Amino acid sequence: MNPVWTELAAAAATLWWLILALPWHPWGTAERLDAPLDARQEDLSDVTVLIPARNEAGTVSRVLDSLAAQGPGLRVILVDDESSDGTAAAARRSRIENLTVLTSIPLPPGWTGKLWALEQGRSMVASPLTLLLDADIALAPGTVAALRHRLRDQGLQLVSLMAAPDLTRFWERALMPAFIYFFKLLYPFRLANARHRLVAAAAGGCVLLETERLARIGGFGAIRDALIDDCALARRVKIDGGRTWIGLTRSARMLRHHGFRDIWDMVARTAFTQLRYSVLLLLLCSGLLLLAFAVPVAGFGAHGPWPPMLCAGAWAGMLISYRPTLRFYGLPTAWGLALPLVGTLYLAMTWWSAIRYWRGHRSQWKDRTYARISKDGVSR
Repeated sequence: MNPVWTELAAAAATLWWLILALPWHPWGTAERLDAPLDARQEDLSDVTVLIPARNEAGTVSRVLDSLAAQGPGLRVILVDDESSDGTAAAARRSRIENLTVLTSIPLPPGWTGKLWALEQGRSMVASPLTLLLDADIALAPGTVAALRHRLRDQGLQLVSLMAAPDLTRFWERALMPAFIYFFKLLYPFRLANARHRLVAAAAGGCVLLETERLARIGGFGAIRDALIDDCALARRVKIDGGRTWIGLTRSARMLRHHGFRDIWDMVARTAFTQLRYSVLLLLLCSGLLLLAFAVPVAGFGAHGPWPPMLCAGAWAGMLISYRPTLRFYGLPTAWGLALPLVGTLYLAMTWWSAIRYWRGHRSQWKDRTYARISKDGVSR
């Protein structure tokens, strides 16, 4: 019997069953909000939608059409962020009323593109509530009203929905539910929705918040260089004394298809930022992921009865914890068998994110490269 493999397998099994035992259930799907199937249109004149759009001609019309079905009085401000594909023209062809299309001025130093576009649109918002919506997310009828009810009924200042990904392709089914699963492990929704400031999280694709609260925290200028801007916004709201809520939904859905390279770039864009650009945290994260995903696979080949038994226990904990996410998105539990491979791929994406940072690129997204920021605050 190999004592090393026994200890590693025992540690892996303990890790997974500890995750299952956490009282805040980061693997669960209890935090959710969907529009009612029989939703009636409500007056939405107290809501303005802000949409930053950069090269979104393929999806923006469907997004705006989904907003047209939400209810009367809704105002929409779309900021065309230096698109080269006719995004603005596609937006103007939609059937929605009360649409304003702004042309963004060039990106100033120190800002990310999305936040600069949102800040320009914010200056035109006069309604009590502001809905931040990505240009590739369509809403089912009644979603805006459901968000407003959740915000008002629970005395919140910010509510957000994790849009459901398109799952028609292989890599989408393999990687996108896992992306949301891992996000929930990093930012447990139950803790994020609590009053304390320990955890703050939002899903930036669909966020409804109080316009006055947004102004109080300094608008988007307060987080202008943030790459994980949704969580940064939620954190600012909480620091200001506000309450936030995040949940899963099927009523907001991503229209964009994601291939393997798309998902790789999406994760690598912020993975090392999540680790605060720390080599120590990168190594710690790598060790945990290898323990969680590599050991339960490799340990089956170890000699003796205990390593395979303990690895089977780790697999059981892994599958039980992932099953609620798969069920929520209508996928069979068998997809959980791919989780060790998926976890290893996410580890590779994280290392690629770090390597790119060490090469001088803090992030790359939407044909923009954001340089590293030195300790003196200067981009390098």
